[in-house]
Amino acid sequence: MTSVLPLARPEIAALEPYSHAHWDPSLERLHANENPWRVAGDATTGGLNRYPEPQPHELVERLAGLYGVTPAQVLVGRGSDEGIDLLVRGFCRAGLDSVLTFPPTFGMYKVAARIQGAGVVEVPLRADDGYSLDVDAALAAWHPGVKLVFVCTPNNPTGNAVDPSAIERLLLELSGRSLVVVDEAYAEFTPAASLARRLAEFPNLAVLRTLSKAYALAGARIGTVLASAEIIGLLRRMIPPYALPVASIEAALAATTPVELQRACERVGVLIAERERLRQRMGALPLVVGVLPSDANFLLVRCRDAGRLLAAGVAAGLLVRDVRSQPGLGDCLRVSIGTPEQNERLLAAWESA
Repeated sequence: MTSVLPLARPEIAALEPYSHAHWDPSLERLHANENPWRVAGDATTGGLNRYPEPQPHELVERLAGLYGVTPAQVLVGRGSDEGIDLLVRGFCRAGLDSVLTFPPTFGMYKVAARIQGAGVVEVPLRADDGYSLDVDAALAAWHPGVKLVFVCTPNNPTGNAVDPSAIERLLLELSGRSLVVVDEAYAEFTPAASLARRLAEFPNLAVLRTLSKAYALAGARIGTVLASAEIIGLLRRMIPPYALPVASIEAALAATTPVELQRACERVGVLIAERERLRQRMGALPLVVGVLPSDANFLLVRCRDAGRLLAAGVAAGLLVRDVRSQPGLGDCLRVSIGTPEQNERLLAAWESA
């Protein structure tokens, strides 16, 4: 098995992490310079006056079970954005290293790289082939300074799931040369199997998951990096010691009980049904050129007059995403799937636009 740690920044691999206050829930706390009284309105169990447990073991174990990995393969942070930032900072030296992305795609990969001073190599998705990933072009564009390859599947904003065989080829071709980061933020909305089950097979694989979409916790900011224990160990050196707020930890635990997981599954089913209903209805509208197939909780809509449809939505009290500034999407809007009532209201507004 080929280790990816040699790809990491050597100063991060050698970093002595911050030594946080010792965690022992059986003892009363007079060791962390906390306020001993709760603030008014604090409804949490743990208390907002107390620092949260670093990488809370109960939540780590819960998410490991949810995603089918071991606790040692889990790092929990403030949304997938923190995972992206940690990976870029951990593997990319400013001015020397780069990330490789497949636009149009989630913008935070490029933003995190630019903040770190890393380069960005872009290999466009093939718009004429359903926004598929061009592995040959990616390998041709790759150079030894490319430390991270970001693949979003289902892809945001196009909505399509990337062919698993394309990702597998990247993993094999770049073994020992780059870490392939597969962002599965919308995995619950597609029948495709998560690549997390193949972490042992591919040491250069990292998977991003989130509770923001399917589990209705966007405001709690709970994202997860799934990777080998050595990669997780590297990231744990870098993450702030008390990254997750107490309220977010408790919200995540409450949302991932068996009862709530079943409820989330049912709601995902409703969203998928609404997604297909919207796709058919929107595709017949005069101002719509076409609606792309989607494996996510949104639709990418090609418009004859995107500005007019945007205005019609606002007039109906609804906001959709203008993605016309992204490469190859100059006539496109992205529509998140809402409640049946919201979806019907948007359809009515667009039909009368």
